[in-house]
Amino acid sequence: MDSAALLTLQSAQTQAATAQQNQATAALTGKTSKSNAKLGLDFETMCLNNLLSPMFEGLSTDGPFGGGHAEETMRSFYVGAMAKQMAQRGGIGISDMMQSQLLKLQEKGAA
Repeated sequence: MDSAALLTLQSAQTQAATAQQNQATAALTGKTSKSNAKLGLDFETMCLNNLLSPMFEGLSTDGPFGGGHAEETMRSFYVGAMAKQMAQRGGIGISDMMQSQLLKLQEKGAA
């Protein structure tokens, strides 16, 4: 085998290996991106829930649902649903910051 054919073969192998590595990286990045988004959303939901909960403590139970023991019981679910909706509609930016930091940590870990 002459040197030109050998160089062509090596170049083709290098290109194939690079393509496989790029595909693997793209697949991993897609999975990582989705998991980071979910982690960010969940964390922001938890933070908003903790910020909203004190607003409803100590309220009398004759509020929006007619009051009673059931309203007191379900209030935490109501606050949690509000927090989740707020986070899904953009929140206050905690999710974006968390995703950015997670990506930086993952890039450092991969390097």
